[in-house]
Amino acid sequence: MDKPLVWLHGEVKTPPFSVSTRVEAGVLLRRLQQGEKLSMPHSRPMPTIGKRCHELRIDDLDATWRIVY
Repeated sequence: MDKPLVWLHGEVKTPPFSVSTRVEAGVLLRRLQQGEKLSMPHSRPMPTIGKRCHELRIDDLDATWRIVY
């Protein structure tokens, strides 16, 4: 069973991901929803933000996107 996803602070707008990056982001978010623990290079802890906060890192053609969870 998937864990619930909760968006914080306003409307979430899709960044200008390439198609392959959009698919990778979806796959990684689904893995997180299913309870999998990700590590580098896809995820790293962000203790300066909060005890259980992590950063999901997704490389695109000319940028690295970050999703904080």
